[in-house]
Amino acid sequence: MALSLAARVDTAESEFAEIIAWYQDLLDRTTPPVDLAWEPIRIGPSWQWRDGWVLPEFTLGWRVLAWCGVWLRDKHGQPWQFTPEQARFVLWYFAIDPESGDFLYHSAVLQRLKGWGKDPLAACLAVAAMFAEVTFDRWDGDVPVGRDEPNAWVQIVAVSQDQTKNTMKLMPSLISAEARRHYGIQVGKENIYGLGDSRAIHAVTSSPLSLEGPRPTLVIRNETQNWLSSNGGHDMAGTIEGNAAKSENGASRMLDICNAYRPAEDSVAERVRAGWEATQGESPEAYEFGLMYDSLEAPPEAPLTAEAAPSVVESIRGDAAWLSIKRITASILNPANAASESRRKWYNQITAAEDARFDPNQVKACAVVDALQPGDEIVLFGDGSKSDDATGITGTRISDGLTQTLHVQQPKKGQIVDREAVDHAVIQAFDTYKVVAFWFDPSHAKDESAEGDESFWMPLCDEWMARYGRRLKFWATKSGDRLHAIAWDMSTPSHQATFVPAVERLDTDIQAGDFRFYQVGPSSWLQRHLVNARRAPNRYGVSLRKDNRESAKKIDLAVCAAGSRMLWRIVQLSRVQKSGTPGKGRVVALD
Repeated sequence: MALSLAARVDTAESEFAEIIAWYQDLLDRTTPPVDLAWEPIRIGPSWQWRDGWVLPEFTLGWRVLAWCGVWLRDKHGQPWQFTPEQARFVLWYFAIDPESGDFLYHSAVLQRLKGWGKDPLAACLAVAAMFAEVTFDRWDGDVPVGRDEPNAWVQIVAVSQDQTKNTMKLMPSLISAEARRHYGIQVGKENIYGLGDSRAIHAVTSSPLSLEGPRPTLVIRNETQNWLSSNGGHDMAGTIEGNAAKSENGASRMLDICNAYRPAEDSVAERVRAGWEATQGESPEAYEFGLMYDSLEAPPEAPLTAEAAPSVVESIRGDAAWLSIKRITASILNPANAASESRRKWYNQITAAEDARFDPNQVKACAVVDALQPGDEIVLFGDGSKSDDATGITGTRISDGLTQTLHVQQPKKGQIVDREAVDHAVIQAFDTYKVVAFWFDPSHAKDESAEGDESFWMPLCDEWMARYGRRLKFWATKSGDRLHAIAWDMSTPSHQATFVPAVERLDTDIQAGDFRFYQVGPSSWLQRHLVNARRAPNRYGVSLRKDNRESAKKIDLAVCAAGSRMLWRIVQLSRVQKSGTPGKGRVVALD
């Protein structure tokens, strides 16, 4: 005889403790893989280990895991079990701030290789969001206690119906017969209702207008690497974010599931990653905004070869043991499949080594502790930005080409660069060293604090010229009848024709070990910017660029290093061609 609903609930509650104990034992017994041929890049909390898995002290996740084990079924009809990796993600997604009772993260991104199981996990969390204890209610001692959400409304959103089907088609077998009876669940192709239609899951596509209305309690954004301006992805993302921000007490949550995005495509996934990266590092450019980013990625140097592919995939598939490494390797080796797509899908890799402008290991090998000394003869090169990028100045010693960062700023979002600090760095450089040339690339940004249409940087460049022009032996530009000692606009074609070969020469010097840079203090940023730089072929050769326009990974000091080495060679060439050093105030115009 079937159990009554009340008996079933009592039975389910008795199972919760057993299931929670099972997961606790599972996580105690499992450890990170060892002896991996390729050490993966671990982003986020789910793979953090310190003599045991790093787990949140306060979380509603244990009860969510238990609820899914009681009421949901796998494709074989057995009680649902998350892998240890998935369980750790769930625990962190439902982590609670002990001070406020709010979730530590209102949003999360789960980025994994294709076939890892993102859709099944999202489907479980969608159904749990309808009926499980997913909202903080109170404290029982030091244990957070949750409650179900009486007006639960879950949206599964994608830019195409096929993408929502990846999640929705799992629902009929996932939701057990017992759960359907107990919660009055009705399962359709695009909608699921429960408890007298008071709770729902809706699959939504295409139109931002379809997202307007009541505030959803959970939004699952599927395949955000495919959300582009051309298919309305950014408009939908903006609408969703607006709905979540204005939800009651900010209770609406989001979960993005995605593969690695295609760099420079400007997808929603790319913008989200850039925003998260801006909050990271020793000097973050933005404030934390409640996003948990969780990814397991192949290192940039991992090769896409028959010999390496199996061990690379093994290192980043995590607990997805069902993935056939042999079949994935065959796909990677299929010449019909683009290498970039294989890296994105199977290595979960955004940027590969072949995209890097400079080899990271070779750059690291060029770092030294030797520094510029007072009185050294040097050249300076600066790259000026107003807000979005970094502003920096590097100096290169004439005698041996040693390069050192003399100033760098990376303003946080919404702030602008401190020009007084830049000027102070220039004054200090001229007071400390014998500067024979100083070129500065001013951005085209306007100074909103000034009257008229005044450039943000040119007044300071003009002031530097008036202050130091007579001391500089190599002036920067000639525009019509006007010479300028310092301003050197890199965007002009003639300057690009000079700068791009300098980038290529810097790469050659790095490969040969002929480039040396001081790696202490601000100069440690130079290594980071060199590693961040990506290949940018153009009509003059292979220049350098950021990952994408909005990327938080800055490259401006790499620009400065290439520029100061370029200027260093110009000085050397001039001295070889002429007997002795050019006289004081001599002008060498290059255009």
